[in-house]
Amino acid sequence: MTEFGPEDWLDKFHVTRDIFLLLSAKLKPQLEQVYIEQIGQTITLERCIAMALMRLSTSTEYCFLSELFGVPIPAVCQCVREVCEAIILLLKPLYMQLPADHELEEHAEQFRTRWGFPHCIGVIDSLHIPVKSPSTDTQDCWNPRGWHSVVLQGVVNAQGTFWDVCSGFTGSMDDMTILQSSELWTMAEQGGFCSQPPKELMGQPLGFLLLGDVGYSLQTWLLKCYPPLSDLTPQQQTFNIQLNHGLKVIENAFQRLKARWQCLHNRNDSNVDLVSKMAVACCILHNICNVHNSPFKEEWVEALSQNECPQPTDVPTVYIDDPNAEAVRSLLCSYFEQQQQIKTLDPTPTSCPVLPVPESPQVDSAGTA
Repeated sequence: MTEFGPEDWLDKFHVTRDIFLLLSAKLKPQLEQVYIEQIGQTITLERCIAMALMRLSTSTEYCFLSELFGVPIPAVCQCVREVCEAIILLLKPLYMQLPADHELEEHAEQFRTRWGFPHCIGVIDSLHIPVKSPSTDTQDCWNPRGWHSVVLQGVVNAQGTFWDVCSGFTGSMDDMTILQSSELWTMAEQGGFCSQPPKELMGQPLGFLLLGDVGYSLQTWLLKCYPPLSDLTPQQQTFNIQLNHGLKVIENAFQRLKARWQCLHNRNDSNVDLVSKMAVACCILHNICNVHNSPFKEEWVEALSQNECPQPTDVPTVYIDDPNAEAVRSLLCSYFEQQQQIKTLDPTPTSCPVLPVPESPQVDSAGTA
């Protein structure tokens, strides 16, 4: 606390001293000190947070943390668990909330302005977290890329801040099954993304939307690209370009999440239950760092290139699309066509960019570019 300079804090904990002090103040009601029954002693809150942050940010092994902080390995494990649980209990309500009804329109306007997609309040995707072979449910944790994982589902806003996450799913589960197992699905199916009265797009009532990749089925509130076939219309090609552009926000968010909190990138030797809590806690810490503009080092991203566990490839879902959802996608096609016409008449840059359609690639009979 007295000898570390700014770079030391970032190197050891991937956060600033101010963030560390904020965590100490916010978690104090739950964790003023931790009693370790095995050694019959208490460990101060600051020491517990230091061990937890070092474990989450650098994926330092428990045995090394034990030597560094002078406490038994079980005590390190207990501190990491209790700090993660306290972050979820006390800080999630402050830094990660579902948008309230009056905030949905604000989220949509921010997304339209920054990413060019109207009525969108977020982007959804899943992240596979490498884990060592669990003692049970080994087959369930085995993902399509051939390694064991726990899956985190996340939704981010236009700034790449998470407003909904859930974790603990086994690596064998596909994106759509995970979504249908989450509270987010229930909320959306019950009309949680529909304002009253409904907002309009080109004179048509339209609820708020999420964007996803091919791993999801098409819903009236969840859009994905048209299949990359040779007979796509120019309007459909433009739609795909705009949607893929919007997906970059969660790609970037997951990259920064893993880079700052490398326990989600390196193979985690904690039990599956704790890995799930660590993942949610890291998403909350990600939001805290975003809110308080904590510095981010690009060298953390470079460490991700040394990845022995590449993410599973997105594959089209087997779930059936909602037949009513195609009208929503068609409406967006018309919207982007209109925006292109406006841009042609008035080339002045606008806050709602429509990306140009590249020349169509040659496609063989198998549908391969």
